[in-house]
Amino acid sequence: MSPRRRDSESTAAARAERRAELLAAAAEVFASRGYSATTVREVADAAGMLGGSLYYHFDSKESMVDEILSTFLTDMWAAYDRVLGSGLGSRETFRALVAESFRMIDTYRPAVVIYQNESKHLAQSPRFTYLADSQRRFREMWLAVLDRGVLDGVFRADLDTGLIYRFIRDTVWVAASWYRGDGPLSADEIAGQYIVMVLEGILST
Repeated sequence: MSPRRRDSESTAAARAERRAELLAAAAEVFASRGYSATTVREVADAAGMLGGSLYYHFDSKESMVDEILSTFLTDMWAAYDRVLGSGLGSRETFRALVAESFRMIDTYRPAVVIYQNESKHLAQSPRFTYLADSQRRFREMWLAVLDRGVLDGVFRADLDTGLIYRFIRDTVWVAASWYRGDGPLSADEIAGQYIVMVLEGILST
């Protein structure tokens, strides 16, 4: 490899690393202060760089939040699709989806908070229509799993699956507001306890 090519690859790697650091800082600021209330200067300050230097990596605050959310959702749906394609029964699918949700919270906690707090506002822009698409897909996925469980006799038939879905959605994802990776329980341990608490209430036997 020529010295020029090595220098070029080293520069590209350094830029990618700095870009990732900037996105991580932006995600933390957006999650704690709110996307609309956060200025580009505040993001630059959190990342330890000059405001003008930020535009070397991103052309706008909107581009940053777009990449933060799209990266999180792409990984989340890849994890969910692996579960859905694995041929598990209803109960096992339920457990695996909840476990993957907590792993997403562990990996992307600020992005989850942004998604919860900002999706309704951001989805009004054509650039962010995928947020509403993801929410609709999420609801359809859970209802399909729950309805299949009722038909299979695994879940109780006297409970409304739409209400169960809302309970799962709100109970699991609100954990992003308090979860910390250095807490006494790991994401998998918290998921396990949530699964026990929920399933004790909806299993048919």
